[in-house]
Amino acid sequence: MSGSLRVLLVEDEASAREELASFLREMPEVGEVTPVEDGASVVKLLGTTGFDAAFIDILMPGLDGMEVARVLGALSEPPAIVFVTASEDHAIEAFGIGAVDYLLKPVRRERLAEALGRITRQRRVRDAPAGEDELDVVRVEFAGRTVFVRRDEVQYVEAHGDYVRLHTAGDTHLIRLSLSHLEDVWAHAGFVRVHRGYLVAVPWVRDLHVTSSSGLVASTPAGDVPVSRRHSRTLKERLMEAARNDQLGRATR
Repeated sequence: MSGSLRVLLVEDEASAREELASFLREMPEVGEVTPVEDGASVVKLLGTTGFDAAFIDILMPGLDGMEVARVLGALSEPPAIVFVTASEDHAIEAFGIGAVDYLLKPVRRERLAEALGRITRQRRVRDAPAGEDELDVVRVEFAGRTVFVRRDEVQYVEAHGDYVRLHTAGDTHLIRLSLSHLEDVWAHAGFVRVHRGYLVAVPWVRDLHVTSSSGLVASTPAGDVPVSRRHSRTLKERLMEAARNDQLGRATR
């Protein structure tokens, strides 16, 4: 997959467009970058070339970034969408239309690399043979026993070196998988990163509260999950989105 991504960059500010295009071309996953200045230019490109990913500014004259994303999302083979903006105000809407990531300006190379890594992992899952990486049921083998754990039973996931521990209502299960892999293949089921070493299933979250020992935590029936400052805003936005769609707390109903 290295060096194969065809990336569309939509940014109306020339200096920001040139800088981000330069950053993208430095990334090993990227094969080609097409920078354009507005949504009208994107429309002209439709049907002439395809893109694997689109990095889109939100506040632009004419078609804004959300409208551009919806146009691209209607394609038969839509690109992965990453929004790049100076404002945090549109994150809920962005994730609601399926954005892979949401980058705040000025964009750091590390965050750009993280977004590209997420895109390539999702493509790997998408292109895998049917059922290979869906992991809707996880097989756990330990001490001669085999246990089958359904994804919708898992309330949060904790990293343990090369393993992860799956926490359900009444048990925990250790399995050799990476947290980053589960973050990608279970994202559509409501699992979000809340800490360097944790994922939580949004439908299982009861509330957020602050403790003296762990700071902010997400409360689930299986236990409290630490939430880092870096991930707290995204989690709150996903919880708000779930509440608006009547999905919050559905796992405990």
